[in-house]
Amino acid sequence: MKVAMIALMLGISAFAFPGEDQLPLNKVQRIGSHNSYKIAIDPKVMAVIRQRAGEAANGLEYTHLSLEKQLDLGLRGLELDVYADSAGGKYMHPYVLEQLGLQPVYNTDVMKEPGFKVFHMQDVDVNSHCPTFKMALEQLKAWSNANPGHSPVFITMNAKDEISSHPEFTKPEPFTPAVYDRLDKEITDYLGKDKLITPDDIRGNDATLEAAVLRGHWPTTSQAKGKFIFILDEQDPKMADYVQGHPSLKGRVLFVNAPAGKPEAAIMIINDAIKDQQLIREMVRKGYIVRTRADGDTREARTNDYTRYKAACESGAQIISTDYYTKSTLFPSDYIVNFGDNVYSRKDIR
Repeated sequence: MKVAMIALMLGISAFAFPGEDQLPLNKVQRIGSHNSYKIAIDPKVMAVIRQRAGEAANGLEYTHLSLEKQLDLGLRGLELDVYADSAGGKYMHPYVLEQLGLQPVYNTDVMKEPGFKVFHMQDVDVNSHCPTFKMALEQLKAWSNANPGHSPVFITMNAKDEISSHPEFTKPEPFTPAVYDRLDKEITDYLGKDKLITPDDIRGNDATLEAAVLRGHWPTTSQAKGKFIFILDEQDPKMADYVQGHPSLKGRVLFVNAPAGKPEAAIMIINDAIKDQQLIREMVRKGYIVRTRADGDTREARTNDYTRYKAACESGAQIISTDYYTKSTLFPSDYIVNFGDNVYSRKDIR
């Protein structure tokens, strides 16, 4: 019998540690993954990148299990990069891959469909477990339905529209308030409002979202079971475009990376747990939720360096992202991130 079904029969959330159900969301530390959709770049493409970028190419040498397998392990933080493609077909022909006579790992026919696409870098780092955002949401919904009562899942998102320095690469569609409207709609259409915790849910009757957060209006794990929480990991002007017309994020699906003092402040992205550990501690103490990182650009994994991970744990950040919840399969390394015994969530120990 599945763990989820046993948990449901016992009246507890699937994959929760003892006592987690009674803790508010901001009192639990969870490990998640960074660029969770990513599949390793083809070796031929990596060779081209190394020719141009040298050792900097090392930062792209990581890969992930499918979203469902990560969730099965117990990870409760995911990250998705989305590119707008309102007409469809914009990213069907990745330039570098086509120059090398290669195809992405997925069926490229899905790229014809209008809607958001999910990959790392246009024309070069495109291999993805869920090349369309619709597919990602459908995977999340199917997993959630198969694991009723699961503990809540945080999903950070980057709105990618940066223009490459290579003129031959595809020029992304810019994100505007109207494009963000479509992003919200895809989430509600393909995942469902019933599976979401939104800013409106947290704000309640308070004047602002931040006011609700500062008085501790986060639900418990039990109250949030079976839910997903989306966060836009962007700064202004992108964040301002998402907030436009939605003061305190009224009616919006995603939380945003707003600093303390803003009406929208609730969940923050503070990635350097070494340099900004005191800031993270202060934000967590006040009641905000913080996402930080245990490692980046494969550096820690290549040197088995846990300094940043330990700083992240000690900071109290509630979401700690890593590329190494399992050991690297692309280069020799013993580096692996969990709370011990393959556990990926725990009570805040500070």
